[in-house]
Amino acid sequence: MQEKPLILVTNDDGITAPGIRALIKIMNTIGDVVVVAPDSPQSGMGHAITVDNVLTCNPITIDDGPQLEYTCSGTPADCVKMAVSEILNKKPDLCVSGINHGSNSSINVIYSGTMSAAIEAGIEGIPAIGFSLLDFKWHADFRACEDFVKNITLNTLLNGLPEGIVLNVNIPSVKKEELKGVKICRQAMGFWKETFDKRKSPFGKEYYWLSGEFVNKDKGQDTDVYALENNYISVVPVQFDLTAHHMIQKLNSWEL
Repeated sequence: MQEKPLILVTNDDGITAPGIRALIKIMNTIGDVVVVAPDSPQSGMGHAITVDNVLTCNPITIDDGPQLEYTCSGTPADCVKMAVSEILNKKPDLCVSGINHGSNSSINVIYSGTMSAAIEAGIEGIPAIGFSLLDFKWHADFRACEDFVKNITLNTLLNGLPEGIVLNVNIPSVKKEELKGVKICRQAMGFWKETFDKRKSPFGKEYYWLSGEFVNKDKGQDTDVYALENNYISVVPVQFDLTAHHMIQKLNSWEL
């Protein structure tokens, strides 16, 4: 018999979030699953790691599935580091992160704890995928995307990924029959136009709530935002090498 792939599952919404519970269920049909996920929500943490506090990582049982689960006090990137260094006795065949409650398309990939966990796995030489559903509700319905998540996972295991590349998968929040399929995309050029809502506490202290509006500057039809707006699942290959290679020659002409 062929050995089942070892799959590491993590997220940034916390180990009890419905999104990761749905992802665990799907991965259990594919391989042997080990879950290492934050003990509380860590959305928007980006690639933060814990350097000024202790980390805890403890076994936990949440449902009656066959997976092994650990809850970690750290960030999503911490979870992957702990899994690789302390929990697993071999490198996993795949790391999947999510399913995130909310979009990680366009510039959101920079801020995303979900994608940072996948990127951390990529740094460790592990093929990785971040999955996100464009629905921020805690009780979002993940059933419509289950077959697509499984198919993308199986294809990644079959075909592999080049070193340094991970996949950013975003799924529109529509009924299954409204999903048109999968598009391979580039990241749209967009940004957040941010505002701070200034308020006062009952004790007279000022405080702020961050809010903002996403601005899409990119009108291309090959972007993740375009695909999602047209009910396609977007798949963007992402690399953690941030070097602007096209700028190197120009910088070499400077008198530095």
